[in-house]
Amino acid sequence: MHHLAQEWRLLLYLTIDHPVPANSPNGWKYTNGDVSTLPYSYTLSTLPSLLRGGADSAVATYYVIPSTPKTPLPTLPIYFPNMAMYLQSALEDSRRAMNDSSSGLRKLAKSVDAYFANDEIVGVEEGPEKRSFFKKVIGRGHKQPRRDRGGNEEVFELVTPFVPEEWG
Repeated sequence: MHHLAQEWRLLLYLTIDHPVPANSPNGWKYTNGDVSTLPYSYTLSTLPSLLRGGADSAVATYYVIPSTPKTPLPTLPIYFPNMAMYLQSALEDSRRAMNDSSSGLRKLAKSVDAYFANDEIVGVEEGPEKRSFFKKVIGRGHKQPRRDRGGNEEVFELVTPFVPEEWG
């Protein structure tokens, strides 16, 4: 999108966690919970173009979800509805930190409020009768026509690790 556009797109970049090597001189920056520092695994390949300008550039903003006691990192494989609940929990962690300026946790809630100001955004804690933000984003609130799942029905809705070397 152009930096003056009023329309925003939400992209999720997922990575499999790689341990930071013990001999890494800057290893601490990948483990300190900074929401503006990409995980160590992003140093192992070329960055996607939208992430190259940093956490707050003119064309993109990113937020790295830290592992918290309430929201630990998910394990794979994970069903899409569970992924949505994980993202919802991360947003709730961020909303709880809105008055905490000592950490960057509040950045996600501030970004969601800024970029999706015209949309109704509610949390799970506000009542079961309301749709959550992420249910609205992934379209779980509406019946959609069934697509051909290619005989893979039992794993079709899973987010699973993908290793390009395995597939040529």
